[in-house]
Amino acid sequence: MFSFRDPLAAALIAASLAAPVWAQDKQDKFPGVGRAATPKELAAWDIDVRPDFKGLPPGSGSVLAGQDVWEARCATCHGVFGEANSIFTPLVGGTSADDVKTGHVATLKRTDYPGRTSLMKVPTVSTLWDYIHRAMPWDKPKSLKTDEVYAVTAFLLNLAHVVPDDFTLSDKNIAEVQARMPNRNGMTTAHALWPGKDFKDAQAKPDVQAQACMSHCGPEPVISSRLPEHARNNHGNLREQNRTVGAQRGSDSTQPEGPLGAAAGPVKVVGSASKNTPQAAAMALTQKYACTACHNMDGKLVGPGFTDIAKKHAGKEDYLQGKIKAGGSGVWGEIPMPPQELPEQDVKAIAAWLAAGAAK
Repeated sequence: MFSFRDPLAAALIAASLAAPVWAQDKQDKFPGVGRAATPKELAAWDIDVRPDFKGLPPGSGSVLAGQDVWEARCATCHGVFGEANSIFTPLVGGTSADDVKTGHVATLKRTDYPGRTSLMKVPTVSTLWDYIHRAMPWDKPKSLKTDEVYAVTAFLLNLAHVVPDDFTLSDKNIAEVQARMPNRNGMTTAHALWPGKDFKDAQAKPDVQAQACMSHCGPEPVISSRLPEHARNNHGNLREQNRTVGAQRGSDSTQPEGPLGAAAGPVKVVGSASKNTPQAAAMALTQKYACTACHNMDGKLVGPGFTDIAKKHAGKEDYLQGKIKAGGSGVWGEIPMPPQELPEQDVKAIAAWLAAGAAK
């Protein structure tokens, strides 16, 4: 039982008495639950761009400028021409000049086509702009300036032959580009599953009582890959729930990655690294700078595991500092690592940790 002599109890009681007064003012729907977000907090999150381009900031970027940004920030994962690498799926390909005219990608109906690229599927250019703006580059999301996002989007559209080489994309002409998207007419609302009067099929009855026909089903599917053991904990870390290779143009997903198939999960601070030690500090830096987006502690993820790097380059602290800052490819495979813009002292700390054996 709490008493008013207990300072924690007194604080909790005071808070419970004060909170509803504020909540009734600011949050009528849910009195006593949380608080209303401030305009500044809303502005920080309200960066999405709708298909009608509401939310699109003013700016512009040319295909040529986009190529420079692409090669510096995007080609590492997506290839120089959007062809991707052994991990990520291609962004462009599978569209034609006829698709630009009709707004329907004919290749989507081909069962013999090897895969689906992003430009084959996406119906709205706002989706491309918005996703690049919010989520790219993978290791430093939201680090691209507005004009750089316009430029990268223009370059990607140029790779798909949607816009010409000398094109400059801007908030003033993006609606014209939308009219040339290869799959702009490929999205349907005929399923009537989207609510609201804005959709022409909104009043139709959704097909929620479908019966499986169970005839003319075709050949029995062959499972070529299975969910790895580390991904079975579907209430755990999201990274541990994803496969470590893409669905196409990738490694043989029927084979385990890394030693004993262990190829996923972030670096976990365990053992002596849980204390205030240099190795704990270095491991924390790998989390801070998103090194763990591509590197596990043990076993390959996108790049090699930290322990493998430590074995291969034991004692080579200067070499490792140079590789972290310059990036590169060819030592561990075809997938390049982009240059890392880290403070000098942090580069030294990570390199020293790796050179000394990447101790946990």
